[in-house]
Order: sequence, then structure tokens, then C-alpha cells
Amino acid sequence: MRVVFGIKRNLIAWFEGLLGRGKAVDFAIIPLICMLILMAVGIVSIYSAQSYHMGNQWKVQIQWACFGLLCYGAVALIDYKYLLKNGHWIYFFSILLLLLVFTPIGLRRFGAVRWLNFGGIIVQPSEIAKLGALIMGAGILARSKVGRMGDTWMAIVQVLFIFAVPIVFIVLQPDLGSSLPFLPIAFALLFVSEIPGKFFINVLSMLLIFFGIVAWDAYAYHLYLDEHQLNPQTSVGQFEKISLLPLKDYQRNRIISFVAPDIVDPRGVGVSWNLRQSLIAVGSGGLTGKGLGKGTQARLGYLPRSVATNDFIFSVIGEEYGFMGGILVLLIYAILIANNLRVASMARDRFGLLLAIGISVIFLTHLCVNMGMTLGIMPITGIPLPFISYGGSFMVICCVLQGIVQSIYRFRNEY
Repeated sequence: MRVVFGIKRNLIAWFEGLLGRGKAVDFAIIPLICMLILMAVGIVSIYSAQSYHMGNQWKVQIQWACFGLLCYGAVALIDYKYLLKNGHWIYFFSILLLLLVFTPIGLRRFGAVRWLNFGGIIVQPSEIAKLGALIMGAGILARSKVGRMGDTWMAIVQVLFIFAVPIVFIVLQPDLGSSLPFLPIAFALLFVSEIPGKFFINVLSMLLIFFGIVAWDAYAYHLYLDEHQLNPQTSVGQFEKISLLPLKDYQRNRIISFVAPDIVDPRGVGVSWNLRQSLIAVGSGGLTGKGLGKGTQARLGYLPRSVATNDFIFSVIGEEYGFMGGILVLLIYAILIANNLRVASMARDRFGLLLAIGISVIFLTHLCVNMGMTLGIMPITGIPLPFISYGGSFMVICCVLQGIVQSIYRFRNEY
């Protein structure tokens, strides 16, 4: 009995230490509850989407969720100041992993090399690169003396370079979707650091011009196919040889299918198939949904199994839990992100503030883009839903990010 009570006391002490007991705990338990709920929703939705095909991804997701929670607890117990001192090693390690993608251990799937295979353990380096770039960028801005002209521009150049390196490597995989969250993270860090507003106006103008060029390139691809009477499936790579932009044909198809789906795929059986099936799933869910395990689009394969459990997992939620279920999931995310912003406001140093803001922006970007593409208001980019979408690398990184926020909260009174 003494052993049992001893273990119980140790577990209680560990849990109190994780939450920061004795240091104005108040609502520190709320983000952990939100994480557990979102994980449970994801596992159940993955199981439901694969139940007709007897898939086992939901079992793998449980394993990754458990490992992610262990990482969350471990990171929360470490003083986040450790990241300021050693963040460059994390960043260089993430860049090294991105480079290893182009070696024989890189795993090719769906025409892209985005994963590493370590003896059966599949890792996606782009998710680790987000963590490395965030820590490195926040560290640079925390140490810099933003305000004076020379120091301000030096900090801007350094941060943009830190984020540009992983973006380039990720685009070369090619994986344009995974590179998108890096830009909001970088600009959020710069904005919080009180960089002059003219910088953001100029950058926004450049981005609008760039996206306009990308859209025109995608439209030119469609005109090229019509002019030469080519089939998109049999002419892959021809337009890539004459285009000045390093885009793949399937990426151009995704852009056109978002801007003008009736032009590129009038019958809805080509590049816009996934989106149309997603809209059918969400729309058929109605107010309260069809019920757990009673959805049809993913279970019967109309929404392909390759995307139903990750990129379009919200379609499964919308069909089976309806509008109310979707709103509830959004509410849980809102509570989680609001808590992270609250922790940012309580941080006693600049580094903690920047980290908490950057993590909030990562979650918010993934949330908006993923749900937006599911509902047809954002281009399909393959960005997963935090804590819900199937995938080990992203699940673990999300838990590590939330653990950093918890660490900022725990050690907020020690500086």
C-alpha cells in the first residue's frame, strides 16, 4: 500500500508541477482539456471515415496522440529560456532534416518527396521546420534592438532569411501547401516587434502582385492545354518546361479549380472532385449531422481515403456532427488560441511573448486554411487540422508547441 500511495503522491506532484500549482494556476488546465477533446474528435472521426474499409489509422493516431502528450508534459516542465540559448541547434537540425528528404531515405508519395523513413517511422520535416524557424526568429527579435533604423532593418533581414531557407527547401519537394504557414508566422513576429507599418504595406503589395502572377500562370496553363488540345493527364510536365514559375501542373490545376472550377472541370470528376465531395458531405450534415459512423462520403470512398482522414477530416466532422458539431469544434479551438494569447500577454519577457504569439498564429493559420478549403472558400493546399488530422509528425509538433506555451505560463513569474 505504501508503494501505491507513493506512486500516487508522485503523480500528483508531477501533475501539479506541469500545471504550475502554487503559481496562480487559475485556468491552466483548460488548454490540456481542449487538446484531449480535439484528439478524441480526431480519432473517432478517423475511425468513422475508415470503418467501411477496416483501416487502422485510428489506432496509429492513438499511439501518436499518447506520444504527443508525453512530449507536451516534458516540454512544459522545461524552462522555455532553454530554447533561447539553444534555438539555433533546433533550427539547424530541422534544416538538416529538410535536406535529407532529397537523399535515399526520402520517401516519395503522390509524386512528391516530403517524408523521411527511419526504419518504418515516417517523419515529415516541414512540420519540425516550423518549430525551428519560430524559435530562431523569436530569438533574433528578442535579442535585437528594434527601433533604430539600422538595427530594425538588420532584424527584418535576418528573420526573413531564417524563414526563407525552409520555405525554399519545402517548395522544392514540392510541397507548396506546407510552406504557406511560414509567412504568417514571420509577419506576426515582426508585427509584435513593432516594425514600422510601411514595411508591411510594401510586403503586402508584393504578395498581391506575386499571387496575381501565380494565378495568371495557372490560367495560362489552361489556355495552353486548350490551344494544343492536350489532356491534363497525358501532358504532365510539358507546360512546366516553358513556364518561368517552379510550379507543378497539379498545383496549377488546384489554383484553377478554386478560381474557376466550372472551366477546368465542368463535370466535377477531375481536379475539383475532392472539393465537390467535401461540400456534399458538409451540406448533407445539416444542423445536427447524420450521426457517428453514419456518414457516406468518406466511408463509401466518394471522398478519397488518401485525404478523408487528414486534409478533409473536417468534412467527416461536418457530415456526421452537422453544423452544431462544427461550431463546437471551432469553439474549442477559439478557447485554446485565446488562452495562448492570454499567456502571451502574461509573459514577462519578449521571447516568451513572441513564442506564444507565433504558436497562436500557427494554430490559427492551419485552422482557417484547412476549414476554408473544406468549405470551398480557400484553395486546396493540403494543410492539416491541429490535433485532429491524421499524421504523427504534425500531432507531436502541435503538442510540443502547446507544451512551450505551458512552459511560458509556468515560468512567467521567475524573470
